[in-house]
Amino acid sequence: MTFDDLFLDDQLLASLAKLGFKTPTAIQQATIPVILERKDVLAGAATGTGKTAAFVLPLLQQLIDEPNQSGQAKALILAPTRELAFQIQHVVKHLSAGLDISTAIITGGFSPAKQTEFINKQCDIIIGTPGRLLNLVSDEVLDLSDLETVVIDEADRMLDMGQGPDVLSLLATIANRFQACLFSATLAGSGVDIFAEELISEVEVIQIDAANQHSEQVSQITYLADNKAHKQALLKSIITQTDCTTALVFCNKKEQANDVTNWLQSRNISAQVMYGDFKQATRRDKTRKFRQGIIKVMVATDVAARGLDLNNISHVINYDLPFRGDIYIHRIGRTGRAEQTGTAINLVEHHDKKHLERIEYHLKKALPLSKVKGLEPISSKKKGKKNKSDKPRYIAKKDRLKVEQDTND
Repeated sequence: MTFDDLFLDDQLLASLAKLGFKTPTAIQQATIPVILERKDVLAGAATGTGKTAAFVLPLLQQLIDEPNQSGQAKALILAPTRELAFQIQHVVKHLSAGLDISTAIITGGFSPAKQTEFINKQCDIIIGTPGRLLNLVSDEVLDLSDLETVVIDEADRMLDMGQGPDVLSLLATIANRFQACLFSATLAGSGVDIFAEELISEVEVIQIDAANQHSEQVSQITYLADNKAHKQALLKSIITQTDCTTALVFCNKKEQANDVTNWLQSRNISAQVMYGDFKQATRRDKTRKFRQGIIKVMVATDVAARGLDLNNISHVINYDLPFRGDIYIHRIGRTGRAEQTGTAINLVEHHDKKHLERIEYHLKKALPLSKVKGLEPISSKKKGKKNKSDKPRYIAKKDRLKVEQDTND
């Protein structure tokens, strides 16, 4: 299938060609026709599989087919973080090149008065975070009455961040019937399906097998580590290999991320840590340096990595394994994007094996084990097991009497 088969406008096809996109991804093939039919959608697809274009393209096509005459926004795209909101705006801008379609971005971190200026101008698409949008609606500064389509991107993360009530309150202010499109990295165990039931009664569910989406694009390799020192040595070995051009290292705790960053820096490896509570200017500066190659390794927690726009990551390294399979899929989705290949590395100590089993169960497959020459794990000596027949068998008292009688006879 090509984008021509999706009946998109010639200008959209020209923008896709200019950006180098030749064939639609699985999630784009499945969702674009459904959204164009104005059906409600609940779609599950991993990070990095083209979800953003999967809803942006049909939104733009709808605006081409039915130009906005009212001046009020016709589409609303909700994102859990302002970084993600800006990423979406970036995609909209490039795909709508040459079209008379305007967007407004409404997020925290900026003056409400400044954002009101954007709202008062003619606007076709609003992109924003739930909290700030709800504040503006409550202050009667923002009118969403003309909305026809609402997209909720990364709905699973919104729920994890406790934004569900704000989303429901915001959408409750829309009096007219609207098309709802929910996108999530995973539908299993995330609560998104239950959340969707509160918004819409009949929904088209589209699940692109999240567990195996990255099987061709991303090589997933597991290394066993004996202890912390061994794990650090493996980390350095992997990062200093020639095929590792950029790496995103995940830790489960902020303290661990800081410890790993300091250790890498002490080995003259260009590494920086990213915290979720960094000021926006600091996050942008670190992101810029990573993109420019000034920083080779970014170390972060899942919270800190939310919304980070980091392209062309060659390696995602799980220094700490996540506790859930859906989080694992989120992480490895950072590499192998846009038809490129990538590598996901898991560093597993003995106490991590339960997490590994949980992830493999979620993926429905075992992850291959590998070794670094000179850094092989010490094989635990197998202790000789006693033969079950050699162990004394418990015999009930009444049976013991019978055995003794038989012996005496």
